[in-house]
Parts: sequence; C-alpha cells; structure tokens
Amino acid sequence: MYEQLVGINDRCVEESLSRQVLDEGSRYHGGVTDPVNGIAWASHGGTPMVMALWAAALINPDSRYYHNEELLSRLEYGAEFLLRFQHADGSISPGWTNMHSPPDTAFVAGGLAQVHELLEAHLEGWEQLEKATGLIRLFLTRTAPVLLTGGCHTPNHRWVLTAALGFLYRLTGKEELKDRAEAWLAEGMDCTEDGEWTERSNGIYNGVSDIVLYYAAEQLNRPELLEPVRRNLRMMAYLIHPDGEVVTDYSGRQDYGVRHDLSGYFLISRLMEHMDRDPLFAALADAAGQAIVHPGWLPNNAMIGYLRYPQLRERRVQPSPLPDRYRVMINRHFDRGQYLRQLESAGHYGRIYHSRLHTDFGAPVGRQRDGQTSLTVMAETDSFLSLRHGAVRLLGVRLASSFEPGYVKMNTLEELPGGYRLAGDEAKGYYGPLPRTALPQTAAGGGTSPWYLLPHHLREMTHKQHHRAEADLTADEEGFRLRVQCREPEGMMTQISFVFGGETAFAGEGLFPADESGGVLFWKQGGVRCSAGTDWIEMEGGQHGHWAKALNNTGFPAGCRTLVVNLMTPYDWTFTLRLSPKEGCGNHE
Repeated sequence: MYEQLVGINDRCVEESLSRQVLDEGSRYHGGVTDPVNGIAWASHGGTPMVMALWAAALINPDSRYYHNEELLSRLEYGAEFLLRFQHADGSISPGWTNMHSPPDTAFVAGGLAQVHELLEAHLEGWEQLEKATGLIRLFLTRTAPVLLTGGCHTPNHRWVLTAALGFLYRLTGKEELKDRAEAWLAEGMDCTEDGEWTERSNGIYNGVSDIVLYYAAEQLNRPELLEPVRRNLRMMAYLIHPDGEVVTDYSGRQDYGVRHDLSGYFLISRLMEHMDRDPLFAALADAAGQAIVHPGWLPNNAMIGYLRYPQLRERRVQPSPLPDRYRVMINRHFDRGQYLRQLESAGHYGRIYHSRLHTDFGAPVGRQRDGQTSLTVMAETDSFLSLRHGAVRLLGVRLASSFEPGYVKMNTLEELPGGYRLAGDEAKGYYGPLPRTALPQTAAGGGTSPWYLLPHHLREMTHKQHHRAEADLTADEEGFRLRVQCREPEGMMTQISFVFGGETAFAGEGLFPADESGGVLFWKQGGVRCSAGTDWIEMEGGQHGHWAKALNNTGFPAGCRTLVVNLMTPYDWTFTLRLSPKEGCGNHE
C-alpha cells in the first residue's frame, strides 16, 4: 500500500503544479486554484492540502520529487500565499462560507502541524527546507488566538478544534491551549454504544471525528478518546454495500444520499489496526485502501500519515474477511427517549444557530447483507428503506402525506422475526386567541400589532389531529413484501415514491410519464421490472388513487428515476419485490 500511496501522491503533485498561480501581479500568487471554480482558497481542501502533497513528496526518498528544488520553491510560494490570506486574528476564511472560521482554521492547522513536524525533522538532511518550514510554523503560531477563543457550528467541529489545539500545544508548550482543548472534551463524547456519531455521516464526518480524536488522544495523552473511534469502526463494517460504497441513506449532513467510499477511513483504520492488532480493522483498512485515488484533505492525509508513522508499512495482523452475510440492528439498545425527554429542560427551547440539534441521533438502523444484496431500513429520515441488488440500486422508498404536508419520518423501527415494522406519528392542530393578560403592549390602543411579536407559545391548541403511517417489511423466498397502512384521517392524499439510480431501466404496462423529462413515472397498476445490467427487481403493486405528481414540501432527486404510487387514506396496500437469482448477481463482465 505504501508504494501505491507514493505513486498516487506523485500524480497529484504533478496535476496540482499546473494550477498554482505564478503571476506575481495576482492577489492569488502562490495559491493553487480550485479545479471547479478557479479560485485559490486557504482551506483544508485548497492550497494547504496541496502543500501537504508537495511536502510529502519533497522529503520522501521514494518520490520522484524528492529534494526537487523547483517544487520546494512552489511550496514556499504556497506558504506565502497562506500567510497573506490569514486574517489578523489568526483565522482563515474558506470563501464559500464560514468567514473568519475557527473550525476551518483548525482543519488546516491540524494538517499543517503534521507537515511542519515532518519538515522540521528533515531539516538536518536538507537545510534548504528552512524557509518553508519557518513560514508554516509562523502560520501555525498565528492561529493560537483564534483556536483559544473560537467556537464551532457542528458536533464534529469540537473534536477538530481539540486536535488542532493539541498539536499547537505540543508545538508551543502553552498550557492555555491544552486547557481550551480540555474544555471542549469536557462536553463528553456524542457517540452511541454501537458507534454512531451525532451527525450519522458515514460518508464524511464519522471519519473526520475518528481521525481527529486519534490525534487528540496522541497529543493530549488521552487514550480513552480512542474508545468511540473503535466503536465507530466496528459499526462501519456493517455499513458497506457490495461494491464498496458506504451507506449514506440516513446521514444528517451533506453526504445524505450521495455516493461515498471508505477511503476517508483508510488512515484511521490502519492506525487502529496497528495499535490493536485487530483483524477487522485490518480488513477495513484494506477495503479503504482499494478506494483511494487521492491522499486526502487535511488533516486526514494518508501519505503524511505513512511518513509520520513509518511502522504502518509493516503488517502486524492478517485481515479477517469483512462481513457480507448478516442481519444487525444498529442502536437497538440505545434509549433515545431518555435523552429526548430532557430536551425541554436543556434551556435552549429548540433554538440553535447555524447548525441543527440532530434529534435523530441514535435512531435505529436495520442492516442486512446477503452477498450482493444489501438492505437498509431506517427511522427518522425522509426515506425509510433502500435496497441494492447487484447493479440495481433502489436508493430510497419514501412515504409522503398531505397531512403536514411532506415526507413522513418513521419515528419507530422494530425488528421482527421475519422483517421490520416502522411507524410514523404526526400531530397537527390549530391555535386559539391569546389571553388578554398575555398580550404585548403593541396589541393595545388600536395601533399596529405585528404577528411576530405575539407570544404564540401561549396559545391553546384546538382540534388536534393525528396521522399514523405504518410500514411492515417481510422477507420471503423470492425477495420482500412491503405493506403500508394508514387508517385515518380519511380522504388524505398519500404518495409512495421508489427512487432508483439513473441507470435503471423500467418495463411495465402500468407506467406513464409524470413529467417531460421521463425521470418521474406514475406507476398506475400492475407490475414493473427494474433492471440494471443483468440484475433486476420485479415489483407488483402500482396504484393511482389521485393525480398529483408531487405533494407539497416534497420533490424528486436529480439524476435518478422515480416511480410514484398515489394512494388515498384509509389504505392497506402491499408491494412485492422479487429479486433476480443470486447466481450471477453482480457479475457483469
């Protein structure tokens, strides 16, 4: 794997050199332009990330850029660019969001601290590195004020800041940096006993939390911080589709429903494999390594990791096979209720700025694998079911209602002997007049009384209505049966949408275009075959109880193909999903 990483890093160096701004009259001189928007950024995926690639090549005797003086000059230009774009308070601004951002500064500082460590250790063998090393150290020391005083937006930002503070503490010896890190850690770990982090972000932020907590444990001598990392890695073994794609169908962040692989877990899996001599971590590292096409953004750069920890080149334990036949319920024993019942007493009244509360944290997730068939059943997200069968990708099954209106999130998920039962409860009422004693002064005297100044939380609810949707998924010899039910209220529009990958071909007499693009089809009756390559899922259960293409507050994802079934309450409707034979499934040579 080491040789593969060196080759990947060298190719990335070659590609990135062409994007560095060399015009001395440009404000971006020395920066490396983003291939998408053409702007050079001082962010952890921008110029500092490229600087790490270059530094790794310069000090590695196995790189074709080892001690390359032209590349060294480019690294110096990059460091000078970074210092120019560092604000007076020590922070950086990614540009597309988060101005003067402490967490984005921490992403960069945590990565460049590792680069500085490697460059400084190499100075004795190549003193020409002194200028670049000094410039990077200057940037790092200038980040101290923002790291000491800065806050965050998201749960994982706390651990990114903690790791950066730890690196800077080791660099400068200033105790106040360690104290600030300990203040973040005092908030406690937001990880369930099954290993799920708050943001449920298997594609991005799980891996971020894992690697930065490894750094924090290392820099602050806090080995107990590795326990949630171990739990998360063990959980991830059950969240991989047959093609190596990671399950993102219920993420609370921007990786929701987006294709991601395991590459972001490579370095942390290898580190934990080496530390624990755990065959499962070794298997995860191997699977992640197969997906790597880039060393990684800061501070999760695999090439830098291999140079900092040269022992990773040696295999201490042989990998065990990753599980590919299982049925597990993640967060089965996590008592969400005991935490949610304390929400009112938290004192924030449900308000949080530039973030979200993530009350879906710890919701149950059912996972099944049978070779090339991969099933996910989820609570507290717009889609409650997804299924991969060979090349066929049923990305999500969603139930929408005109009650709220919008998608119904299943609040509960129960495992049954032959399947799963989900239920989503909603309530909605109306609000009476305010008591005169509660009215603000603006409501008196016949003047203007703005709606937003009225104490709406004091209104009495009237005519409270309830809506309960249920879904039972059961397995049979040919595939699955999905039964959906709703008893009341009567006369309410419901829509079940089956969202497939854009590569899916549909065949069935009951299909009719719902729009001109052909991406959304009414499934009015009978059966439909959904195929990709030689694999297929045959479904029965089309219905067209109303004409609406989409209900309010719903939509259809771009690049996908969606089958729409329209029902009216009350309903008790069953879909059958018959899968193509397992023999040959997923083989498309």
